[in-house]
Amino acid sequence: MSVAPDIRPAHVRRLGRQPYEPVWRAMQRFTDARDAATPDELWVVEHEPVFTLGQAGKAEHVLAPGDIPVVQVDRGGQVTYHGPGQLVVYPLLDLPRLKIGVRDYVCRIEQAIIDTLADWNIEAVRRDGAPGVYVADAKIAALGIRVRRGRTFHGLAFNVAMDLEPFRRINPCGYQGLQVVALGDLGGPSSIDGVAPQVLEHLAAQFGLALSDAPAPVLAPAE
Repeated sequence: MSVAPDIRPAHVRRLGRQPYEPVWRAMQRFTDARDAATPDELWVVEHEPVFTLGQAGKAEHVLAPGDIPVVQVDRGGQVTYHGPGQLVVYPLLDLPRLKIGVRDYVCRIEQAIIDTLADWNIEAVRRDGAPGVYVADAKIAALGIRVRRGRTFHGLAFNVAMDLEPFRRINPCGYQGLQVVALGDLGGPSSIDGVAPQVLEHLAAQFGLALSDAPAPVLAPAE
């Protein structure tokens, strides 16, 4: 898998800590409104606690959500958890313009996380048929994507330094007993700010993007 050769400008928007639904709705609006000239974007966010259930998601994989809300969303995949201490990046990319397909898109995101972990001498791998990134037998990053008219939204969730207990309330990604791990538990950085620059750098390399900061998107209030 080669890195995209053409360098294209892309905006990075840093949203800080936000509830899930307003960001999701803003991604949808951006994707619906963009045209062939719209630059690609990478949104960086940390979410308030939430379980999200993908289009193929089965309710039985949500075991005991307790006080954490469950949101049915329009990405692929099963159920996952987002919460403080997890780095979430939403690549909003035009795949035909980048001349890559969906499978290659997923592999490039996974490779960016694998390369990020290698920066801290942590060996990570992907698994056939189970998107995401794994260290030993534990999942450290999850992927959930949607492609509409060739444009991507949703993205990756990278466990940096977070309370992993909520993952025990679900079958993560639909796999009973799947173990999860956070970067901070493996000797890596224990803050989002200590990890985000490397993740963005490796994503830019994978997709051939020249990144520049832009203001955060306007979010509608949570319903």
